[in-house]
Amino acid sequence: MNAVKTGSHAASTLEKTPVGDLVDGKGHSSGAEWLTRYSTSLMGVFGTPQRVLVRGAGCLVWDADGKEYLDLLGGIAVNALGHAHPFVTSVISSQLATLGHVSNFFTSPTQIALAEKLLALTHAPPGSKVFFANSGTEAVEAAFKLARRNGASPDGTTGKRTKIIALEGAFHGRTMGALALTAKEAYRAPFEPLPGGVVHIPFGDVAALEAAIDETVAAVFLEPIQGEAGVRPLPPGYLKAAREATTKAGALLILDEVQTGIGRTGKWLATEDAGIVPDAITLAKGLGGGFPIGALLTFGEQTSSLLAAGQHGTTFGGNPVATAAALATLHAIESQRVLENVAVVGDYLRTGLAAVDGVTEVRGEGLLIGFDLDAEVAPAVVTAGLDAGFIVNSPGPRTIRLAPPLVLTKDQTGTFLAALPAILRTAKDAQ
Repeated sequence: MNAVKTGSHAASTLEKTPVGDLVDGKGHSSGAEWLTRYSTSLMGVFGTPQRVLVRGAGCLVWDADGKEYLDLLGGIAVNALGHAHPFVTSVISSQLATLGHVSNFFTSPTQIALAEKLLALTHAPPGSKVFFANSGTEAVEAAFKLARRNGASPDGTTGKRTKIIALEGAFHGRTMGALALTAKEAYRAPFEPLPGGVVHIPFGDVAALEAAIDETVAAVFLEPIQGEAGVRPLPPGYLKAAREATTKAGALLILDEVQTGIGRTGKWLATEDAGIVPDAITLAKGLGGGFPIGALLTFGEQTSSLLAAGQHGTTFGGNPVATAAALATLHAIESQRVLENVAVVGDYLRTGLAAVDGVTEVRGEGLLIGFDLDAEVAPAVVTAGLDAGFIVNSPGPRTIRLAPPLVLTKDQTGTFLAALPAILRTAKDAQ
């Protein structure tokens, strides 16, 4: 038996081999051919993919048939620096060639450095800590466990705090604990019974929030902007009211910034100017610049000590490559003044959208934007947008969501704004 090739010779061989040939040895396939193969080999949980994408650069991607698209969704707010960012790519490659995975029986310099960096960026108080996961839903699962430990008895059994509060319209993920926090019935119903104790209260209603929080509540989970509900920001003053009510009752305030964090709104955290300190924050999506990573940040010594050794874990969480990718992403955002770009381009995009005939409302902050239409044509707008070379998303029948790379330029934004009226007309004609 031949030994597996290792070292520089194997590396040079791979570099000369087209990725498509490595995958199947059949050479180039059209988008239609790939989709046929997709339907016979992958579970249908995502439905039929809209396109087969093969390459990206910055805010542009290309499909298997060579068509170019301006990516205004960014992998659902994931590709913070666009596609194939040279610095992030080089750091990932270098780290993988140095040390790829060690498990959490060990640690690595990149894991420690990233935890320190996140605590510094979020102005975390003394005693704060970080737990690394692989995704947003896993970060929320860790936060769910954290909530269960609030008020637990010394022997580890659950105490009197058995209730967790989330909002109507909330989306916190698809795993069982995160799904219990998610409000959409279509996501929940096939998997009930879900973990108990979660109560959903009306969105943005301070009186309902204050009435729901008592000594039986372990935690309140809030998204500062509900992305899956159509980019719906919490009303002014809501977070302060939540902080006051949870503090008074001894409940945790946990902020889900999976979609809104890491510069998406033009700030490191969407909630950093809210004038509050939460008990915990979940992060993911843009944190790795496209590489899978999630994080739970616990603020203060008391909250950080709720989960003891052995009470949670993950094999891949915080591995050297993922944490190196996140460090590279954060460095690039800082050094390239990306947050300033988000503020400028976001304002330009929202102003331009508000002037388009057929757009009835524009919401959001930075480069997380939702806009409503005067007819239930949003899914048709997605299709017409693809045909015109733009990737957008429809979280509702009248709503389009934009979450492009944070490096989107005004010129690129202008091409979308110029094309949007024709896209809307095409969508309406298709109905």
